[in-house]
Amino acid sequence: MRLPLRRLPQWTATLTWKAAAFITVMCCGLAALLGVLVHVSVTNQTVGEARGRALARLTEVTTAYEAGDRLPPGAGVDLPGLPEQLRELAADGQRGTMVSSDQDRHPTMWAAGPADGGRALAVKFDYSQGAHAIEALDRAIVWSSALAIGATLLVGAFAVTRVTRRLHATARVARRISAGDLDARVNDPRTVVAPLASGSGRQDEVAAVAAALDTMASSLQGKLLSEQRFTADVAHELRTPLTGLHAAAELLPPGRPTELVRDRVAALRTLTEDLLEISRLDARSERLDLDSEPLVPLAERVVRASGTETEVRVVRDTRVETDRRRLERVLGNLVANAHKHGRGPVVLAVDGPVVTVRDHGDGYPDYLVEHGPQRFRTEGGSKGHGLGLTIALGQAEVLGARLAFANAPDGGAVATLTLPQSAQQPGSPGAPHSDGPAAP
Repeated sequence: MRLPLRRLPQWTATLTWKAAAFITVMCCGLAALLGVLVHVSVTNQTVGEARGRALARLTEVTTAYEAGDRLPPGAGVDLPGLPEQLRELAADGQRGTMVSSDQDRHPTMWAAGPADGGRALAVKFDYSQGAHAIEALDRAIVWSSALAIGATLLVGAFAVTRVTRRLHATARVARRISAGDLDARVNDPRTVVAPLASGSGRQDEVAAVAAALDTMASSLQGKLLSEQRFTADVAHELRTPLTGLHAAAELLPPGRPTELVRDRVAALRTLTEDLLEISRLDARSERLDLDSEPLVPLAERVVRASGTETEVRVVRDTRVETDRRRLERVLGNLVANAHKHGRGPVVLAVDGPVVTVRDHGDGYPDYLVEHGPQRFRTEGGSKGHGLGLTIALGQAEVLGARLAFANAPDGGAVATLTLPQSAQQPGSPGAPHSDGPAAP
């Protein structure tokens, strides 16, 4: 049986915690290294001084022992408690020192040397003061290291938090730009203040990223505005000659060539009007004309105006406060797209504030499901200029609605329009029923 992997907390991946962990590890390592060096140095010095005193005392005791004088307290031959290592060392004719603990666990410094008969002449004295000094030093090293690590961690976390806060602000602006808000800017004051203050013209890395993002947004906004103005100007300039061309086509004698000319002029006029509508949507100059509308009659009216065989299914009716013309435009474009690029039957379903339009064709292309409709892009040689869904999406945004595109599991494209909940008004839910194909 495989156990599911537990998801790590989100904070483990943030820059602040990574920096804090790095600072902590480095401080602990540095404190441990310095502590070990100080401990070893002081211990060697303290033990070395005690050993020197012990050997000097052993020399005095050896002189007294060879002269037959009385030995001072703490000196004698084969003293009780003498470490066995020193006893063996003295038996081999050598001198040495050693620190050990007696029965009361008091540190004792020993020094031993050879005596007559293979015995050991030894001296000892209390080493508690030196041991306590080393213990006190170790405690001071630990406490001072902990305080230094804590202070360094607080200062480092404060500095890193300031940097990450600026990075988060830059990321929020980047997300706003990707969502279409091209007026969003970071406006980091360090992008201007720092170069002027230092006189070197250098910026820190976060300020450089913020300045680059602001520059990119300004450049992108300028290019999009130029494109929008160009599209609007072209569409506007085409309207006048197209109006004259349409009037001239109406004067042509009846016949197949005349029908072809009128059809192409009508298509060109539709394309021009679509371009003008997109330019208005891009300029965000559209204004809503709100009114309370029953949703099912509006959907049925759209189907009748489309002149297509579209089935209207009502799960739950409601009244919505919306712009009737724009909502009809959205639903009309969805129905027209379903008939043009999909296959029947095409179903328009109303379930409260949610309206779906589904066909039973090959479904939407992958790029459209993932990224939304793109202008002048169609798949598989489909007829059309790809502006219908773009206009539907733009008008839905003006209405404050959400338009999503997906493919049904059993085949077919599904467009789901969700009107804002705050705009709907309570209506009388009708029982589920299915209307027949609407007559043109």
